[in-house]
Amino acid sequence: MALQVLRAQDRTPAPWKNGGGVTTEVVARPEGAGTGDFLWRVSIADVAQSGPFSAFEGVDRTITVVDGPGMALTVDGTLHVVAAPYEPFAFSGDSDTQCELLDGPIVDFNVMVRRADATTQVRIVRDRVAVRPEAGTCVLAIVLEGSAALGQDSVRLDRLDAALLAEGDADTIDVDGHLALVTITTTDRGSG
Repeated sequence: MALQVLRAQDRTPAPWKNGGGVTTEVVARPEGAGTGDFLWRVSIADVAQSGPFSAFEGVDRTITVVDGPGMALTVDGTLHVVAAPYEPFAFSGDSDTQCELLDGPIVDFNVMVRRADATTQVRIVRDRVAVRPEAGTCVLAIVLEGSAALGQDSVRLDRLDAALLAEGDADTIDVDGHLALVTITTTDRGSG
């Protein structure tokens, strides 16, 4: 599979599942899947006000503050302050999750996977990194701040641009800023 470049300017914002905000999908599988039938989904959200998060049964979520002062998330009654930018926070989409903005609007980066069919790891990279997805795995590299360059393919990624690498793709990424590397591994049940 060839490297897929996903430009920020090509995305279309859409309302949240619960109608409380706006999300912009970066990529989802299967292609064309909606919020109810994705295997995995990666998006950027503008959060303008406090309120409940949408529930996603059977989904594991990882959220990362990109811009703004952060938020306090109450997940099934337990408070978690997610204020520092570029620090992923994982939680269950099944949970009753309330969001209280700390001091104004934020932008967050959201990764969701169906736990019966896939797992994910989100890490933030600030330097050069080699990416080589293994069998059953894909890696999404998305620039959260600054820019990045994929060495072998001479592709430049600006803020919120992304590249999706699958098994057989290998590249070195030079990061000038903050890059999220999202590794998604599908089980036999979730492949396709």
